[in-house]
Amino acid sequence: MYDYVKGDIVELQPARTVIECGGVGYEMLISLQTYEYLQGKEKAQIFVYQYIREDENTFYGFADKDERELFKLLISVSGIGVSSARMMLSSLTAEEIRNAIIAEDIHRIKSVKGIGLKSAQRLVLELKDKIVKGGGADSAAALVTAGQDSLIAEEAATALVMLGFAKANIYKVLPEIIRNSPGIKVEALIKEALKRL
Repeated sequence: MYDYVKGDIVELQPARTVIECGGVGYEMLISLQTYEYLQGKEKAQIFVYQYIREDENTFYGFADKDERELFKLLISVSGIGVSSARMMLSSLTAEEIRNAIIAEDIHRIKSVKGIGLKSAQRLVLELKDKIVKGGGADSAAALVTAGQDSLIAEEAATALVMLGFAKANIYKVLPEIIRNSPGIKVEALIKEALKRL
């Protein structure tokens, strides 16, 4: 299993890149988000998802772990393949995708080419709870969807985990507090969370 490839950017196109590492060129299919991240760079560290089928062995590359985790979450839904997931990540940011799923914004999800009504409904049905609980995200990414600064959200979540609370419960409570109290300080966020956990 590959986690990431770090090396020189040999080729860069909107849908693919080639990274040379140790004399080997790794071709990866990428989203527009990753393409924008790589523009103007000579070297990069790309997080990898290896897609293996009988007649296919393809690398998908991502600018960060968060985008890769969301990609994996999207392809776990029946009817959403790797191409559809990459199209979603090219059409919307990771945050926009999470917000649309949490808000059950079927119209926004359907606006992505190749995603029909049934697929959009299935995405909401299967992923909403997982995203609220922090699935498909690095530590605080699910909390950031509420618009809060990631450092404050992450700091509060880390403190609550150290106090012995379950991540699933923390990820349920913090976004709600953040939505109701924009700009809340980390200490106040932790105190309010303690009342609800």
